[in-house]
Amino acid sequence: MKIVCVCACTSGIAHTYLAKAKLEKAAKELGDEIHVETQGTIGTENALTPEQIAEADVALLAVDIATTGNERFKNIPTVKVGTSLVVKAPKQLLKKIEEEVKERKSQKE
Repeated sequence: MKIVCVCACTSGIAHTYLAKAKLEKAAKELGDEIHVETQGTIGTENALTPEQIAEADVALLAVDIATTGNERFKNIPTVKVGTSLVVKAPKQLLKKIEEEVKERKSQKE
């Protein structure tokens, strides 16, 4: 599964980057490809490219605050969760998202 993600917490420091690290590790373990953009206190880092978004199966918004650029994901399934859920159970979250994406695809067929 190809995932694009935006991480942002209320302070823009700890949970933003913890969530990024946890998601990258979980995706690697599951054999998924993930690209994570962070919107923290120092601004946007690792901005997602139009190509990454176009190739993605799903967009994950792991956010506790309003983020910018969400209109980029209008053409792909989008899941929004808080950063604390990502930090606590990243692998379980990615598995659940993958199941939902597969289910949506099978309903379209």
